Amino acid sequence: MKTIYFDNNATTAVAPEVLDAMLPFFKDNYGNPSSIHRFGGSLKKHIEKARQQVAALINASPSEIYFTSCGSESDNMAIQGFCTQTGNGARLVTSTVEHPAVRASCQAMANRGVTLFEVPVDSSGLLEMETLQNTAIDERTLMTMMWANNETGVVFPIQEVAEFVKSKGGMVHTDAVQAAGKIPIDMKKVPVDMMALSGHKLHAPKGVGVIYIRKGTKIPPLLFGGHQESGLRAGTENIAYIVGLGTACELAQKRMAEENTRVKALRDRLEKGVLESCKEAKLNGDPKHRLPNTTNISFKFIEGEAILLLLDEKNVAASSGSACTTGSLEPSHVMQAMGLPYVLAHSSIRFSLSYYSEEKEVDRVIEIMPEIVDYLRQLSPYVNE
Repeated sequence: MKTIYFDNNATTAVAPEVLDAMLPFFKDNYGNPSSIHRFGGSLKKHIEKARQQVAALINASPSEIYFTSCGSESDNMAIQGFCTQTGNGARLVTSTVEHPAVRASCQAMANRGVTLFEVPVDSSGLLEMETLQNTAIDERTLMTMMWANNETGVVFPIQEVAEFVKSKGGMVHTDAVQAAGKIPIDMKKVPVDMMALSGHKLHAPKGVGVIYIRKGTKIPPLLFGGHQESGLRAGTENIAYIVGLGTACELAQKRMAEENTRVKALRDRLEKGVLESCKEAKLNGDPKHRLPNTTNISFKFIEGEAILLLLDEKNVAASSGSACTTGSLEPSHVMQAMGLPYVLAHSSIRFSLSYYSEEKEVDRVIEIMPEIVDYLRQLSPYVNE
């Protein structure tokens, strides 16, 4: 039986069109684009085309697009680069629900003496703007905050945040890994200085990402070596994957309307069906300000991992939180930051759909969830406490 894959916030399938675009660069066009001969050097045009495709998705200039290996590298490059460039007195402001790539990078800088402050969220996962507006921000401050949460899908008001921070003289970095390709991003309107994207979240392969750096923003490289990416990211370019990412961005731009209509309708159908058929089920995250593909639901008195194991037996793939923290026995830090009680925080399940999700798959999950939940409740030591 084909796996029903509802874990697209963890990773996505490579689109057939993306694979087709990549294949020639594994076989015939395998040269090094830094070579002086035509066999290698002529491949630069394919990198530049991909740069234009990425820029078009977020309405940026191609010269502001730099290819990396992943979103985590891009986040680290922005955060560590800012702290290195700023020197003594550097200050980081972030949120309590960031992806580990940002959380760990900020903590690493704090361990080196950088001041770190975390802005809390409310019970719906929305940013507490009043706290943010009362936070000390100046020209030595970097606000690093996700555009959309990977676990709940909650979308932060990045434009409002960025405008406030810029008015105080600070800089802004956003991890837009989950947002890119799902909701519109316009860098001509949003005054963000740096932004991270990741290929494998929008149907490109794993191992390629982007850091957007607004023209005039100065940060040092994270990796040193060759002159690639205008001297900001050393290392021979991964042409096949860069081409794949460019193609994926072009596809995402064409499919965004469907992402926000058909895929959203499937998400809503799944969510409604599960909440109505499973007792003691609760939606986590603001129901309005969120990505069109994501729902996060808690099932009281049950371990989330147990639900996932039984779903897996029935060929359904979902998640209990970030794939980067799977294996931890602690509840998701996102659920904890939202103030969920332990019995709910430890039972949260994330379903994340994609362009390739189908109605029959949604209906199958709705069909099997009550059986799984009822069975586990019978075994739960918490039900009668």
